[in-house]
This record gives sequence, structure tokens and C-alpha cells, in this order.
Amino acid sequence: MAQWVWEARTKAGELRRGTLDAPDDKTVVSRLRMQQLVPIRVRKKGVLSFGLPFGGVSDKDLVVFVRQFATMIDAGIPLVTGLEILSNQVESKRFRAVLKSVKEEVEGGSTFSEALRLHPRVFDDLFINMIAAGESGGILDTILNRLATHIEKRSKLRKQVIGALVYPVVVICIACLVTAVMLGWVIPTFERLFSQMGSKAELPAPTRLVIALSRGFLKGSPFIVGAIILLVAGFTALKRSAQGKLLIDRFLLFTPLVGNVLRKTAVARFTRTLGTLLTSGVPILDAMEIVARGTGNTVIEKAVMFAREKISEGKTMAEPLGQAGVFPGMVVEMISVGEQTGALDQMCNKIADFYEDEVDVAVAALTSVIEPILMVGVGGVIGGLMIAMYLPIFTLAGNSTSE
Repeated sequence: MAQWVWEARTKAGELRRGTLDAPDDKTVVSRLRMQQLVPIRVRKKGVLSFGLPFGGVSDKDLVVFVRQFATMIDAGIPLVTGLEILSNQVESKRFRAVLKSVKEEVEGGSTFSEALRLHPRVFDDLFINMIAAGESGGILDTILNRLATHIEKRSKLRKQVIGALVYPVVVICIACLVTAVMLGWVIPTFERLFSQMGSKAELPAPTRLVIALSRGFLKGSPFIVGAIILLVAGFTALKRSAQGKLLIDRFLLFTPLVGNVLRKTAVARFTRTLGTLLTSGVPILDAMEIVARGTGNTVIEKAVMFAREKISEGKTMAEPLGQAGVFPGMVVEMISVGEQTGALDQMCNKIADFYEDEVDVAVAALTSVIEPILMVGVGGVIGGLMIAMYLPIFTLAGNSTSE
């Protein structure tokens, strides 16, 4: 019997930590599930771990597995046989271990969805609930194909947003590094050169200003590094707290340019996931809870959970979503029409198709605006430093020519 350190979330999203005595990690995960907790990390006490066993499977591996498994189920191949075949074919050693574990659980009498629940780092709640709906309805192959399509669309959407947001961050970081090198090494070299040329009082004002900045940077570099570390630590601590994460997510959601992309992405993700779950036969209250946890934004999550609460009281979904103030009016109206016509799943998928295209447009617009700003900003700073350093040389050259 070993002692295990665990980290899990409640259904309300509250983070909890603790220890359990158990023979293995699977027992710990099962006990946490019985307590209505969603496991995030489980590790043996005294052993460093970055997540549950078998975590970190890529979307590409998942899609290939799901597509192939759907074909096997449709061809009448038994569940265990299909898992055995695919576990021997996958390239990822980690994923291979997952599939072998799932196969063993199914052989031991567990349902496919129950076996998947033991690996929450690989198979999320959406995946598991759709599989459970497919098992109960006898349409597992159809559900698997829907899952593959959903994962592909989700992956594409994530890559678009990451690509749009990472580019300016990388450029700004490189610009800061180049500026630091110039202030710390290049400009002091010029300063020594100028000191050999004559009186510093004769240097142009821009040059003196840049030299003063360089001196201040060199003297204050320990404080600058310390301030950066404190800012990063403070931001991390703020993001880990529920109130802090809500504040950051709200700020990002309503930030000009970036907020527009994030809002459209959240709407696309919300409607695509909800439509996929409802089409697969998952009850709406369960679907709303899964969707809320998968939005990636605390503000959207609270709005969806508020709508779920109102639905449980017998009200419609559209009205509370409209009251939240984060969903566009068109989305709320289309959801209302979907509820009235009994085609909410189809309406959600149509909204998702529209907003996924809107994300493409928003990302392109964001890139077209950010690129010239970055070019002018970075070029202006670095170019200004270089011009200030060469001004004395140009001045001396001009004086020599006139003489």
C-alpha cells in the first residue's frame, strides 16, 4: 500500500488537493471519481510527476485511433480485438500503454466508457460521455466518426488562435532581447569610442540620452530581472486563484482586437461541442456541464453554468445566455429558434460553422493590423538607438569635410 498525492477539480471548477493510501494510481482515480471529483494529477508521494499516467496524447493520434476504431466496429470486429490491433499499431508508446490498459479493463468486465474514465488526461468528459451515449444507443461507430470530426475541427481552431497570438509575442520577445544586447554591450562600446574622441559634452542630445539609458540599464539590470520574476510569479499566482483567473479572462475577452478573436473562438467551441453532444444523445444538462468546463474561459464557463441552472428550473437556454452579455445577439436568437423548433443540435452546428469561418477572418484581420504596428515599433526602437549612436560620427565627418 503506497501513499498517493492527488489534485482534482469539483464539478463547480474548484481545485482540490490531498493524499490517499491505495495500491495503485487506478484505485486513486476510481475513488476520486466516486467522490464526484475530476482527477488532474496523481503521483506517488516523493516521486515527481507532471500529470496522470499516459497523459499528453496528441489530437492527431486520437483522430487516427478513432477513425480506425470506427471502421473496425462498423466491420463487426469485437471491441477487445479492435483495441488489441490498434494498441499494437500506434506509434506513441504512451498511447499504446493507454490502449492496452483500456483493453484489459474491458476484458475484466468494464464498459468501454468506464475503461476510458480511468485516463482523464487522454480522454476528456466530452469523449467519454459521447462514447457512453454511443454504447447505450448501439451506434458506437457513428459516434466515433463524429468524435473524430469534432477533434479535427477543435485542433484546427486551436492552431489558428495560437498562431495568431504567438507571432506577436515571439517578435516582442526577440525585440526586447535585441534591445537588451544593444543597451548592455553595443552602446557601452560606442561610449568608450566616444570618450577617446573628445569631450562628452559635445555629443548630440539623442546620443547622451541613449548612453544614459544604457548606464541605467546596466546598473539596474538586477532590479529589472527581479521585477520580471516578481511579475511572472504574481501573474501565475493570480491566474491560479478563481477570482484572479476570472479577472484575467474578462480582461482578455474584452480587449480590443485580441478579444474579438477570443470571443468568436469561444462561441465556435461552445456551439460545436454542444451540438456534437446533443446530436450524440447526451442529455442537455450533462452536455451543458461538459461544455462549460471545456470553454477555456471562466467568464464563458460561468455564463454556461448559469444557463444550465435555469434549464434545470424549466426555463429556456437562450434567455440566460443573453443576460450574461458575452454571447452575440445573433447567437442567442439562433439558439432560441433552435429550441422552439426542436432542432437545437443542428442550429448549434450551423452557428459553429459560421463562427469558425469568422475566426479565420478575425485572425487574418488581427495579423494584418499587428504586423505593421510591430514593424514600426520594433524598427523605431532599434533604429532610433543606432541612429543616436552614429550621430556623433556623422557630425565629425561633416565637420571634417567643411574644414
